[in-house]
Amino acid sequence: MMRIDVRKAAELLKNNDNIIILVHSNPDGDTLGCGYALLRALRKQGKKAEVLRPENTGKKYNYLFEDLGKEEVEAEFVVSVDVADVKLLDSDVKEKYGDKINLAIDHHPSNCVDCENLLLEDTAAAACEIIYKVLREMGTEFDKKIADCLYTGISTDTGCFRYSNTSAQTYRFAADLVEQGADGAWINRIMFDTKTKSYVVLERLVMDTLEMHFGGRCAMTHLTLDMYEKSGSDESETDPLASKTRQIEGVDIGVFVREKADGTFKTSLRTLEPVNASEICRKLGGGGHARAAGCQIEGPLENVKEKIISAITEYLEQ
Repeated sequence: MMRIDVRKAAELLKNNDNIIILVHSNPDGDTLGCGYALLRALRKQGKKAEVLRPENTGKKYNYLFEDLGKEEVEAEFVVSVDVADVKLLDSDVKEKYGDKINLAIDHHPSNCVDCENLLLEDTAAAACEIIYKVLREMGTEFDKKIADCLYTGISTDTGCFRYSNTSAQTYRFAADLVEQGADGAWINRIMFDTKTKSYVVLERLVMDTLEMHFGGRCAMTHLTLDMYEKSGSDESETDPLASKTRQIEGVDIGVFVREKADGTFKTSLRTLEPVNASEICRKLGGGGHARAAGCQIEGPLENVKEKIISAITEYLEQ
């Protein structure tokens, strides 16, 4: 693997064609924003490219791609965006392309993707900030659609510019994207203020599981498969639930545990300074950012919660 810079990444993209773009499973605004901004830029340059979008993509993201036709692409160059580990790819995508990634573009410090070339900027608030720079280096003419894609990733990964990862660069890029036509107010409303009725029911069911630990420093909730049936919701609506526990006064470690169909539990940690979420998740085989990280743990649920509490205890006592 070779660590490269923005200029080299732009050169690779300009010099290749028939490009497959990989996004992670349970896709969020950042991975999708990266994928479709890059796709649009490549097609503007006359290249054949396609994003392999997971089936469980939330409907609220449709505006990123609903105007795009599907292209059959014989992969000659494979790019992953906002993917910290090939384990985060859908299983069929991982099997076909997990060991064939030519270029990985990411902002997770814990990135362990086995690839030919890695563009990693772990100080970027969102991977879309890196894609922004790559597209500028490629000489891409930004339009409203590209601007909307990039703004979506930046806004969602910074919690609408509320999280501590938001930098001066973040604001500068977002301002430029608005000038290029991004509808920031509408995107923020869709991403943060608009909730389906099924989500509201699911949120209530999840918050009813609230547990407090470590004298109120840690709040934990969980979601089981039967809650989807009770609420009429599905996993595409779960993203906002990860940060709910961190919003409680006095909490600096928020934990959200979600049951998956294969019997494992996806665990999301959201923390406040000085607690490092990535260090805690690393003890459980995962990783991520200092304030947002995750891991996957084998069930049953009570054992999962015990393992998480044990890892937090070990972290706090070190």
